[in-house]
Amino acid sequence: MKFKLKTLALALGCAAGLTAAQAQTITLKVHHFLGPQSIQHTTMLKTWCDNIAKDSNNRLNCQIFPAMQLGGAPPQLYDQARDGVADVVWTVAGYSANRFVRSQVFELPFMMTNAGATSRAAWDFVQKYAMDEYKDVKLLAVHVHGPGVIFTRNKPVTKIEDLRGLKMRGPTATVTKMLANMGATPVGMPVPQVPEALSKGVIDGAVIPYEVAPGLKVNELTKYASETPKGAPALYTTFFVVPMNRARYDSLPPDLKAVIDKNSGRELSAFLGSTQEGNDVPGRKAFVETPGYTITQIPAAEMERWKKATDNLDDEWVTDMNKRGFNGKAMLEDARALVQKYSK
Repeated sequence: MKFKLKTLALALGCAAGLTAAQAQTITLKVHHFLGPQSIQHTTMLKTWCDNIAKDSNNRLNCQIFPAMQLGGAPPQLYDQARDGVADVVWTVAGYSANRFVRSQVFELPFMMTNAGATSRAAWDFVQKYAMDEYKDVKLLAVHVHGPGVIFTRNKPVTKIEDLRGLKMRGPTATVTKMLANMGATPVGMPVPQVPEALSKGVIDGAVIPYEVAPGLKVNELTKYASETPKGAPALYTTFFVVPMNRARYDSLPPDLKAVIDKNSGRELSAFLGSTQEGNDVPGRKAFVETPGYTITQIPAAEMERWKKATDNLDDEWVTDMNKRGFNGKAMLEDARALVQKYSK
């Protein structure tokens, strides 16, 4: 009888402990490199945090740290998620050079149609070909931004020859190669460094999307923007990742893991991409409303010259994949097919 009572007490104690654990509120530290007014902070990450709070009955919450408030530099963000400095981060894959080379196929010139479709394609592609690039974390989403734009300080870019010799900021190795192919002198740097580099003349211009440009005062620090024709494939885009600390995820009770899983994946990727691209509209408006600012749309015929100048980057990526033991041609064709599938 005593044994039965002890067993019952132990069982009740375990149940009470489990209930307490399930009722505990868990706050996730979310870290990124842009400012507190950025759409990444106010909408993209906040919406994800609001959704996991709602779906967990407020047992999962976030504290979002903008502008590298937890320390470090943007290239260190992925490792901060891996190592547990932060629980979740939002960052550019290419800030960690040569780490996500398969995933970054979507950064090749003229690959992207729109950010929502391309982000869905990117998620599917990573699931099929590149999950081992993220083996140290729980991957929540991948996405791209809207069409990249060329911003210059002292002269407009209306044809490829206008880029010759200009020191142009690029976000990743893929994009800096593209700039070099087009005759520019590429300078790689994270986007928070762009304002100072422009103001000091370290660079003559930068390629970034409209959505982030006003927050960096690019409309004040440059005089000219060159954009691709509306509806045409983008000159370039950038590949973003949202990793979660694996140990933090594994420590969650099953029902909260389910909340994270529900709010991860293809549709989160599409939401992040579409939201970021949607902010191109007010971003571009800031340039339109800047007195004396000149926006040039590159004609389709000139864009064909740009495509020809950068065609070899596709071949280089395929060759690199082959050297790594993959079928690069098949992977590239699959990436393009996925983009087209979701663009219909």
